[in-house]
Amino acid sequence: MQGIVVVSGITCIRLIQRLKNPGHIATRLYSTTMEKPYVLTRKFGRPEAIYSSLSSLVEDHFTVIDFEKMASQPEVKQKIQAILVWGCSTYINSSFLQGLPNLKVVVNGGVGVDHLDIPLINSFGVKVTNTPDVVRKPTADLAMGLMLASARNIIQGDSFSRNHEEGEDISEIHLGKDISNKTLGIVGMGNIGKMVAKRAQGFDMKIYYHNRTRRPVEEEQTVGAEYCPVLNDLLAMSDYVVVLVNLTAASTHLIGREQLSAMKSSATLINISRGKVVDQEALVEALQNKVIQAAALDVTYPEPLPRGHPLLSLPNVIVLPHMGTHTLETTCLMIKQMVANALAALAGDTPPNEVIV
Repeated sequence: MQGIVVVSGITCIRLIQRLKNPGHIATRLYSTTMEKPYVLTRKFGRPEAIYSSLSSLVEDHFTVIDFEKMASQPEVKQKIQAILVWGCSTYINSSFLQGLPNLKVVVNGGVGVDHLDIPLINSFGVKVTNTPDVVRKPTADLAMGLMLASARNIIQGDSFSRNHEEGEDISEIHLGKDISNKTLGIVGMGNIGKMVAKRAQGFDMKIYYHNRTRRPVEEEQTVGAEYCPVLNDLLAMSDYVVVLVNLTAASTHLIGREQLSAMKSSATLINISRGKVVDQEALVEALQNKVIQAAALDVTYPEPLPRGHPLLSLPNVIVLPHMGTHTLETTCLMIKQMVANALAALAGDTPPNEVIV
């Protein structure tokens, strides 16, 4: 689709190209005399910011204002039309929004938007978007990676290879477990959950899922999953439990002491949703007291965990710093999708990934 759009009185040429995957990837062409739309984001390369090496993916389309520049040049607030959110920042509140009178869209990188007050943002006439399509496959891949790493003691094996004494052999304590032909329970059968199930089929796993609503039978058959309406029943049957629900008030501490007690003592809990979906204090107790055998976590609260946190001292836990989408390919696609969402919103179109609540 090619055409002329006007953004704040500035005419620019845009070319938005629809690709089969991950969706709209946008490129934009400017003459040397045209001013690009202004976007606010954290300074490239800083914590919770887009990496400096990928900054051109944004700078090719926008005039980028970071918070330091906005503080030193407050007049640019009048020009800012989009905010690019990378990470789980929570700085967007009412007073902040009031200071950006021409803001049109808040563009989130990633699918989770629990850190954004969407009704508040919408009340200012500002849209919110995310990037759901591009995160599904890498997140599902990481779920399987965590399952394998935990079950087969891969990290411990690597540590042994690096630190063993001469003549020492790997010991019985490093015996792992199979995942083939075992039972997988998926808590939250959304798009990522379905991709985890597809991957688990390759290991001949028996797959159960729990969801607020049952999926169509055709979807169940496609991914080889059986619906379990009672969460604790799923937990009791599963050798591996993968948690994949969105963080809401209802899902906060969805996995607590009662749920952990319902699991097999030989089971492994894998959380790739949000840290607060699992009661971390209850999880520490369950692991210390061998209520469950192991846990593999891509998400915690806070992120990353502070040094000295009890979870980090347990040998039967893998803890990652929220790396579900942390690949070069996915990161580039996420940024391109953010650009496409912003361009569509600034053009007055419906963004490809607008979040409606």
